[in-house]
Amino acid sequence: MEYNDIYDEERNLTGRVHKRGTPWQPGEYGVVVCVWVYDGNGHLLLTRRAKGKSFAGTWENSGGAVKAGETSRQAVARELFEETGIRAEPEEFEFLETDRERNIFYDHYCLRRKVPLKDIVLLPGETDGVMWASYSKINWMIRAGKICKIIGKQFRRQEKALRLRNMPKFFR
Repeated sequence: MEYNDIYDEERNLTGRVHKRGTPWQPGEYGVVVCVWVYDGNGHLLLTRRAKGKSFAGTWENSGGAVKAGETSRQAVARELFEETGIRAEPEEFEFLETDRERNIFYDHYCLRRKVPLKDIVLLPGETDGVMWASYSKINWMIRAGKICKIIGKQFRRQEKALRLRNMPKFFR
């Protein structure tokens, strides 16, 4: 059974925990982390959600819920490793922004890693595909409905910050 810390609307810890899979009560908030892995040459790493998952078959960046007792940075390192096999220390992740929707605070990060696709280890039941995608391909995938709507919305908001980090210097 997985538990998450409960925060208030100001993102203060309440000292209570939430059982995963049960509804959040009004005024209770959890934290979800998301990470864009970039290669420094204008590509972002995407994984495809496995059959049986919500939004199955759509592409996304890695991420997931922060477990009780974890920090946001510990969670992003754990989630990335679980979903792709990519190891990174919590302090290596670059913070992009936090936003809030309904009962969730979303912490967005990015990480520079040039990893061959053959070295990616997908988590059975979670992900069943992986690709490096250019910004134009990601924008096309959003328009075509191949990327989950919420991920597409997050990408569009963060695209400029990601491009500044991810484009070769001669394109800046």
